[in-house]
Amino acid sequence: MVVSGIVLYAGITSLVESVKKIIHPETPDYSVVSLIIIAVAVLAKIVLGRYVKAKGKKVNSGSLIASGSDAMFDAILSSSVLACAVIFMLSGVSLEAYVGVVISAFIVKSGIEMMIETLNEILGVRADKETTSTIKALLNEEEEVRGAYDLIMYNYGPDKNLASVHLELPDTMTVEEVDELTRRVEAKVYKETGVILVGVGVYSYNTKNDEAAAIRSKILEIVMSHDWALQLHGFFADTERKTMRFDVVMSFDVDRKEALETLYAETKAAFPDYTAQIAPDVDVSD
Repeated sequence: MVVSGIVLYAGITSLVESVKKIIHPETPDYSVVSLIIIAVAVLAKIVLGRYVKAKGKKVNSGSLIASGSDAMFDAILSSSVLACAVIFMLSGVSLEAYVGVVISAFIVKSGIEMMIETLNEILGVRADKETTSTIKALLNEEEEVRGAYDLIMYNYGPDKNLASVHLELPDTMTVEEVDELTRRVEAKVYKETGVILVGVGVYSYNTKNDEAAAIRSKILEIVMSHDWALQLHGFFADTERKTMRFDVVMSFDVDRKEALETLYAETKAAFPDYTAQIAPDVDVSD
């Protein structure tokens, strides 16, 4: 954040100075030696930028790729200064201040982008939809899995993508079967996407009686009648203990407390003998 702030400040300062030179023009003074130094610097930056960028792509390092791109960008800026000097020496027309405005604008833009990137790293960014869709599709290929939910991804550097997810499984599966399934999907997801599933939770769904299925259908109808309800998952009803539990994915623009109160009230009205446990979720990966 400090570096991006410095870059942004430098860009704004340079922009102000360039505008002043346009309003109050000054005659530039160039020497052959200074032009030679700039030309050599341009060549050095091009070579350095290409080398660093190539190494960054080779090791999949975003930082190195960015550094290489910055070096190439510096070479372009230095080239513009060199071009202005040559034009002035040949024609007497000074474009330095105008080019300075353009260069300063690019520096300000780079500073803003760096600041946004830094904030994204601190606050987190939404996972890539293509990757999350691929992972969910791989998980849903398993016969026992009725749905994959609550997928959350974490990035700790190049090729270090971790994720956690919940799988909806039948209530007849044993711990041994769940363990075998978990290890199988972890290996498959890593092989296909390079993402490491560090946590696989489970939801159970009813398979033993029709009453639970009827309750689920009614609850689904109640929940999805609201525009802010995006999905219902993890539903399980215990018809003997008269309890039910489920998760509801809610849109970001709804008051979650009020939404929960509404769902509890409507669920109680439809099934007064049941105690409900409703967990609010947010859509973080789709």
